[in-house]
Amino acid sequence: MAMSPKMEFRQSQSLVMTPQLMQAIKLLQLSNLELVAYVEAELERNPLLERASEPDSAEHDLPNPNEDPPPPPDSGALVSGDWMEADLAPTREAIETRLDTDLGNVFPDEGTGERSVAAGAGGGSSVEWGSGGGGDRGEDYNPEAFLAAEITLADHLEAQLAVAEPDPARRLIGLNLIGLIDETGYFSGDLDAVAAQLGATREQVEDVLRVIQTFEPSGVGARSLSECLALQLRDRDRCDPAMQALLDNLELLARHDRNALRRVCGVDAEDLADMIAEIRRLDPKPGLAYGSGVVHPLVPDVFVRAASDGSWIVELNSETLPRVLVNQTYHATVAKAARSAEEKTFLADCMQSASWLTRSLDQRARTILKVASEIVRQQDAFLVHGVRHLRPLNLRTVADAIGMHESTVSRVTSNKYISTPRGVLELKFFFSSSIASSGGGEAHAAEAVRHRIKSLIEAETADDVLSDDTLVQKLKEDGVDIARRTVAKYRESMNIPSSVQRRREKQAARGDAAAQAG
Repeated sequence: MAMSPKMEFRQSQSLVMTPQLMQAIKLLQLSNLELVAYVEAELERNPLLERASEPDSAEHDLPNPNEDPPPPPDSGALVSGDWMEADLAPTREAIETRLDTDLGNVFPDEGTGERSVAAGAGGGSSVEWGSGGGGDRGEDYNPEAFLAAEITLADHLEAQLAVAEPDPARRLIGLNLIGLIDETGYFSGDLDAVAAQLGATREQVEDVLRVIQTFEPSGVGARSLSECLALQLRDRDRCDPAMQALLDNLELLARHDRNALRRVCGVDAEDLADMIAEIRRLDPKPGLAYGSGVVHPLVPDVFVRAASDGSWIVELNSETLPRVLVNQTYHATVAKAARSAEEKTFLADCMQSASWLTRSLDQRARTILKVASEIVRQQDAFLVHGVRHLRPLNLRTVADAIGMHESTVSRVTSNKYISTPRGVLELKFFFSSSIASSGGGEAHAAEAVRHRIKSLIEAETADDVLSDDTLVQKLKEDGVDIARRTVAKYRESMNIPSSVQRRREKQAARGDAAAQAG
């Protein structure tokens, strides 16, 4: 068979992942914070992109400079401390926005707490806050300096160390030890490693740690729960031998084995109840009383609110949507000056990237709104009646309803939150596996079954603790066909102990209440 070259035409279809398609997919799965960071990076990289500014409505509300300024507040009505409650906020906002108006006499000098607005040479104005002397603070005045900063646990301990340890060497050891104390107040480091790093002996490091353990909050610097509780009890002068024996056997306390605890501690039932009650009043994580960092609240991407006709209004949160525009004027100006091929190629790439970014952002917003609207339609009963009416839902159901692929729906619901009358929830919350109905009716959502199990356990008493078998029977009476191992799995996922341990806890709590009442 002779082999010879030849040409063939063949037609086929294939999916090509272009850079633009990859960008659109990437934007779709980003959270609102990650999206803002991505857009900011594109704004710095691409000269043709610019941030779309909101129209400033204050510009249309400027007063006539020829009119008389508003009269100053009645000085006789403002005594010491009352000026903060006076209606001066709108006037101060006007000072910040109306820069072309001479407001020099809005706040006349009136002794203590005086404020004046001085017009600049260029027609602008600046606000000066003075005290009785009316001294000029200049441009270095920073009102943010008066804001109280959150004190962290490390700052609090370092301030006490500076007073307790005048020796610089011991203070250096203390600073290293404080750096190894976590946010809960426990020392998580290795004393031998600290000693080797600083060239000190282990005895010196242990001695400084004992000093830190005397600081506030009580119990800080402990290496275990037993030591943390012991430090707090010593601070209250309540750590006697019986109490120390109880702290050395906390595993018996966790199992509610009071008979063994009475034998170990050598006390009767009444004294043991008092000791356990005192331990429960201690703080197992003393460091959490101090700030550990900035907490970012959840910002919903979608809002859902009820309409007057009983339907639901679904709208995007405009504050989480970056607004960018392609500066066509700047592109035309630069294109005329471009000479070399490299300049023209760079400008064309920037134009294409900017256009694709704006389209991807618009498509992302539309897709999120479409998916959220379908989820609201599917879970209408949950929004009206609560979690017990949550329907089983999967990605395929939503994808088929809106004509999209499951992977697209999965990306949209990742790291996105929706504000509903039931709270701010992640979009993934509404997707739950189904559990068959015992009567052959509509299936139940797994999340709704978990909520039902939790409600049944919270309603039980010390004399009627529900076992997993009893929970299965009660759920079947409610029309939920569920196995015992599934109930146990759901119970453990919610950190709910077994029926035996719950019975011990409830009986122990009842005994403590009876001892305190007696």
